Amino acid sequence: MKKDPQSNTTDSFEEAFDWPNMFAKWAEEAPEGALKRYYQAGVVDINTPLHSLPMVALDLETTGLDALQDEIISIGLVPFDHSIIRCQGAQYWIAKPNKDLHPESVTIHEITDSELAGAPPVSAILDKVLEALIGKVVVVHCLAIERQFLLEAALKVYGYPLYFPMLDTMAIERKVQHKPWWQRFGKVPSLRLDACRQNYRLPRYKAHHALTDALSSAELLQAQFSYHFDKSKPIGEYWL
Repeated sequence: MKKDPQSNTTDSFEEAFDWPNMFAKWAEEAPEGALKRYYQAGVVDINTPLHSLPMVALDLETTGLDALQDEIISIGLVPFDHSIIRCQGAQYWIAKPNKDLHPESVTIHEITDSELAGAPPVSAILDKVLEALIGKVVVVHCLAIERQFLLEAALKVYGYPLYFPMLDTMAIERKVQHKPWWQRFGKVPSLRLDACRQNYRLPRYKAHHALTDALSSAELLQAQFSYHFDKSKPIGEYWL
């Protein structure tokens, strides 16, 4: 389930955070296992140009919008770079929550209790997700949702936080599409994933499936790169 994303996201690329040093610190503190290995692998060099950047698009579907109360029920990942989407490397998991699904969330993501009955808990999946993220910059549409749910999942599974730099296609679109006349006439463009894709005439896909939405986010970022970015610039100028 995804929120109407008109707020609660960063609309500046200038937030400073020392990811390499923080990863080194967390690698020392994290408990033994997949999370420690993830931090020990470090982050992509901040001077890596966008045209050489290894990325993975990530999307979650959840039982609701409150990361403290709701749970992840599906995760989709698609590896890609500025010009190629590697669908052969795509991965998709479903996870059984501790509580029954809310009917209103089922109408959005269309995942039912019966489909999740035989699924593993997210605790059995998270190690595999971390392994797929090593050495890549994570791309999402609405950082505020994905980051908080993954943080809460890691705290429950590992007893230690999970943080990593991201590129947020929503934040990018908010910045590049912002026009003063929209404010004057009270017309704010939608920042939903499909609406952002239509700005680049990308094909329309059925929304709210984690793997499809991950693919959609990857395609959207490629389009944003082509229209708005100098791909020789380093990732350190853009990640959040």
